Amino acid sequence: MIDQDFIDELLVKHEYLSLVSHEDCLTLSCNRDHWLNFASYLSLEETFDLLVDLTAIDHGENAEVRFSVVCHYYSRVHHDYIRVHVECASNENPEILSISSVYPSADWHERETFDMFGIRFTNHPNMKRILMWDEYPYFPLRKEFPLAGIDTPLPAPDVVEVTDASVEPAPMMGGPFVSSGSGPMSDSEPRAKDESWTEKSEKPV
Repeated sequence: MIDQDFIDELLVKHEYLSLVSHEDCLTLSCNRDHWLNFASYLSLEETFDLLVDLTAIDHGENAEVRFSVVCHYYSRVHHDYIRVHVECASNENPEILSISSVYPSADWHERETFDMFGIRFTNHPNMKRILMWDEYPYFPLRKEFPLAGIDTPLPAPDVVEVTDASVEPAPMMGGPFVSSGSGPMSDSEPRAKDESWTEKSEKPV
């Protein structure tokens, strides 16, 4: 576990950081103007050389700052994690600097985050969607996007001409299931064990 001396030194050395309440690993908020520089510092100076994950949070349409990007870094020297989050520059057209020049593994993470949240990563070498097709009009992990999805025309006219198919909302299967967030999923949400039933069948209790 990261000791307090390391945390204190980090906050003194980098005044643009602030400590965020956390229950697991050290969590820091970083000013977006220093986002890339701090990523470089963690990688080169503090040996947090592995980017474990990069994703985003949509705080809602009424939030003062709607979108944040969150990274988890791991040090194979210290065997510890640091979580860093940064607020994006715009609620309407959110963007933040890419850290793919420091952590090459950020490439696909940033593309997925763009695909799902609509957050653009400036200076990314290939800022395009990675899961949905380029013309897809929605960002599926934004708060306003319905859990089941939205009926959308297929991007392949030849397939539509033959099948008359479209992208349809998924059946909810009795969900959404909300667990307590602690302990094994099979204990906190026992209905998740059984995937054999549908909305036309009796729901397990």
